[in-house]
Amino acid sequence: MGAFSSHNVGIGMALLILLLTIPTLLRTAVAGNPPFSCGPGATTKGYAFCDSRLPPERRAADLVARLTLTEKVSQLGDEAAGVPRLGVPPYKWWSEGLHGLSFWGHGMHFDGVVSRITSFPQVLLTAASFDDDLWYRIGQAIGTEARALYNLGQAEGLTIWSPNVNIYRDPQWGRGQETPGEDPTTASKYAVAFVKGLQGTSATTLQTSACCKHASAYDLEDWNGVVRYNFNAKVTPQDMEDTFNPPFKSCVVEGKATCVMCAYTTINGIPACANSDLITKTFKGEWGLNGYVSSDCDAVALIRDAQRYSPTPEDTVAAALKAGLDLNCGNYTQVHGMAALQRGKMTEQDVDKALKNLFAVRMRLGHFDGNPRNNALYGSLGAKDVCSRAHKDLALEAAQNGIVLLKNDASILPLDRLAVASVAVIGPNADDPAALNGNYFGPPCETTTPRQGLQRYVKDIRFHAGCSSAACDFAATDQAVRIAGSSDYVILFMGLSQKQEQEGLDRTSLRLPGKQQSLITAIASASKRPLILVILSGGPVDVTFAKSNPKIGAILWAGYPGQAGGLAIANVLFGNHNPSGRLPVTWYPEEFTRVPMTDMRMRADPATGYPGRSYRFYQGKTVYKFGYGLSYSHFSRRLVVSGTSKQTPITNLLSGLTVKPTAKGGASYDVEELGVDGCEQLKFPAMVEVQNHGPLDGKHSVLMFLRWPNVTGGRPVSQLVGFRSQHLKAGEKASLRFDVSPCEHFSRVGEDGTKVIDTESHFLMVDKDESEISL
Repeated sequence: MGAFSSHNVGIGMALLILLLTIPTLLRTAVAGNPPFSCGPGATTKGYAFCDSRLPPERRAADLVARLTLTEKVSQLGDEAAGVPRLGVPPYKWWSEGLHGLSFWGHGMHFDGVVSRITSFPQVLLTAASFDDDLWYRIGQAIGTEARALYNLGQAEGLTIWSPNVNIYRDPQWGRGQETPGEDPTTASKYAVAFVKGLQGTSATTLQTSACCKHASAYDLEDWNGVVRYNFNAKVTPQDMEDTFNPPFKSCVVEGKATCVMCAYTTINGIPACANSDLITKTFKGEWGLNGYVSSDCDAVALIRDAQRYSPTPEDTVAAALKAGLDLNCGNYTQVHGMAALQRGKMTEQDVDKALKNLFAVRMRLGHFDGNPRNNALYGSLGAKDVCSRAHKDLALEAAQNGIVLLKNDASILPLDRLAVASVAVIGPNADDPAALNGNYFGPPCETTTPRQGLQRYVKDIRFHAGCSSAACDFAATDQAVRIAGSSDYVILFMGLSQKQEQEGLDRTSLRLPGKQQSLITAIASASKRPLILVILSGGPVDVTFAKSNPKIGAILWAGYPGQAGGLAIANVLFGNHNPSGRLPVTWYPEEFTRVPMTDMRMRADPATGYPGRSYRFYQGKTVYKFGYGLSYSHFSRRLVVSGTSKQTPITNLLSGLTVKPTAKGGASYDVEELGVDGCEQLKFPAMVEVQNHGPLDGKHSVLMFLRWPNVTGGRPVSQLVGFRSQHLKAGEKASLRFDVSPCEHFSRVGEDGTKVIDTESHFLMVDKDESEISL
């Protein structure tokens, strides 16, 4: 997301917030009066589009048939005009809910009864919990708050353009913070959970409409002069099928998302928003999208203006709509749509097809069922449901469960509050509320910085920022060293900010910015005991120097932890919460920046020295691996597989299928030939016995992987099968069940993009414990 011209990196954050919070003068919905159609006494009550007993598609078709051509074209942008003669109010499609309702977008307003919303951790930190129930509850809370604002007349739409489920392919990507990480399985499960929470449980009425973005293969902002607006991503069918598309497919097929947003990216020469194979064949055809496809902001204009794909504005609009696009974020289709029709570039039927999809979603949101306050499911939601105690507690839970303990030499953590007389709290991220937000944020209910959180545990806090900002162009080393040397303990809050990584801005280095590293090293040398380093960042940071320095006793990654971030960090440091987060991305060394961001290949190419990307394919050194995370307790895990094993082969279930030879002398089965019934028969359970050996109670996430006997034919080094989270008291045991589907978990994608299951052995893994499965 992000408009071509309105979100330039150069705009100061303070100015941006000011501009976004100025009350809009042209508000259609007066506070207290939500917009709707077909209320009591409406002259349109006898029309089919007002009959809630009819299917949404039929109602939408009736409304579209009553519109004039001019009225139809006016609906094709994210700010859709009203149709007063039919009682249809204006509608604003663009609202954001990435980790809480947001200043970004046009549909939500924070200038009425509700002026603040719950601000959850940025997505990458939440993903580190590996807890899909938590992800669901966050989506549910955001959807509830959106509905509440709508009922209060502070929203002009309920279409939330979230989540971002792009794969975090390169550690320099400025928007990686918005995503669930580098793994397709994790991103897919996040997508399903968040979408279901956001859209609600009703089969007939949506709480809100979720939009999964940005499809597909989008993960570059501005690198070495190459910008996202005209970048041609050269992607193999293999990488598209097994890396970039799975989260979007899960969004639609399992999550039942009602929108997919096409990206700025040109994929193999064709703009994503003009790609009929992607939009019509894949999203709407193969996946069965029941909803609409929107462009990213100004992406339609860019098809001509930046990508030079079409010669005229009229050709551009026609290319997008004929490819299956339903909505343009921006007004390009509204400005040029009529001319495209008049010049025969597209037909009225092309427009009707798009509008039926758009209005069907609005029907499902209940916007044509009278006053939304009378809705049996959501009508009672209001100010009491925004920033509720439950939502604030959830924000704290999410932040605590995502924090990753990376180093804990000599068990320096947790701290004993009775034994800590004074603490030096140093760093640019220690007392800066903006350091908690990440991007796409809204006005938080309340904010607790790390300094404020620590003050709940220690009275004598000695604070110094060390640098004026995370950029740390100048470091007040002498002052910081003096404070550190006089304090009982030293906790540093370093890392990144939106000045180093955000939409429109990729990183150029994986190291800490400016003089941060030299400041940390100097303070470590002066400290009475090994210090504690807390990194606030979206993307991974090369902290090899700190990992190997014995004067740095502990390292934590706390992402951008949201409104409760400071308290969450303090609770972890003092053992009130046992850390359980695991890294959802690989932390690469600085040398990885030599790999061009524009090289989209996931798989390594040893012949040319290309190292590959993500834990699945990367062949190189790491700072910390995907899935890494420590705890204050010792947990043991034992894998137990039942139903299918080397001793009980399942070859009989595969009889009659075509066995296809592979390039390396093996053989495989085509997953598509197996079919739904065959795949169902192959499923089996795997149990992991987990025990918390203490000393503290705590949550534990178990990650199960699959590996092949070798990595030939483009096989991953390993692949996540699934994960389970469980809270265990000290000494407690539990058995966690994983439902293993060979069609899903044992399959690999060939170079042509087809899924196959190899006939040879596969190995399920939990840590170093393995079980061999023969097919």
